[in-house]
Amino acid sequence: MPNKLLIIIPCYNEQASLPALLAELDGVIIPGYDITVIVVNDCSTDNTLAVAKQHKVKVIDLPINLGIGGAVQSGLLYALQYNFDLAVQMDGDGQHPPKELLKLITCYEATGANLVIGSRFIEKEGFQSSSTRRLGIGYFHWLNKAFTGMHIFDSTSGFRLFDKKAIELAAIDYPDEYPEPESLVYFSKAGLSIKETPVVMANRLSGQSSIRNFASLYYCIKVTIAMLFSAIRKPQ
Repeated sequence: MPNKLLIIIPCYNEQASLPALLAELDGVIIPGYDITVIVVNDCSTDNTLAVAKQHKVKVIDLPINLGIGGAVQSGLLYALQYNFDLAVQMDGDGQHPPKELLKLITCYEATGANLVIGSRFIEKEGFQSSSTRRLGIGYFHWLNKAFTGMHIFDSTSGFRLFDKKAIELAAIDYPDEYPEPESLVYFSKAGLSIKETPVVMANRLSGQSSIRNFASLYYCIKVTIAMLFSAIRKPQ
C-alpha cells in the first residue's frame, strides 16, 4: 500500500498565484505515495475559493479568518481524521515549488524525522528574502537554539513535512498566529525529532507578505513572547 500524503495549502487572497501552483502540483508523482491536495481557504475576500474549486483538489472553506496557524491546523485535523501518513504544508503564494517536495520526502525517508523543514539558508540558493527579514530569521535561529538546543536556520519556513506523530500533536495544539518558530519549541519539548533540508524557494508570484513594515516589529515581539511561553509551560 502506498503512503498517504496530504499537501496542505493555507490560502488568504491567493487567487492570482493559486492556479499555477495547483497546475504544477497536479503533475507531481512520487513513487510509493498517494498524494492528495487540500486548499484551506482562510475566509479570503477575493476569488481564492472559486479558483480552488476549479481544480481537482479538496477544499476547506473556513467561515472566519483563523490566520495561518488555524488554517494549517484545519488541514492537519483533516489529515488526522482521514489517517494520512504524512502531511506537507506548502504556501499558496508560489514560494514553495512543488518540484522541491521530493527533497522533504527524501530527508524524511533517510532520517525518520517527525518534522522536516525545507530551508533556503543551508545552501543559500534561490530566493533568500530581504536583508531585514534575514536579520529577523537569524534572531529566531539564536532564540530557538537557546530554547531547544537545536540549530534551525530557517525557523520561519512554512515549507514543512509532518509525520503521523507530528500531525497528532499539531491537531491538538498549534500556535494560531505566526506559528512556525513557536511550534518548533512545542515539538521539541514533546520529544519530536526535527530535521532541516536544503530547498530552493521562489519569490511570491503575487500579493504581499503578512509580515512587513511595522508588522515586522510586532512579529518579533509577539513570537519571542510566544516561544518563551512554550518553553516554560508544562505539557498538557
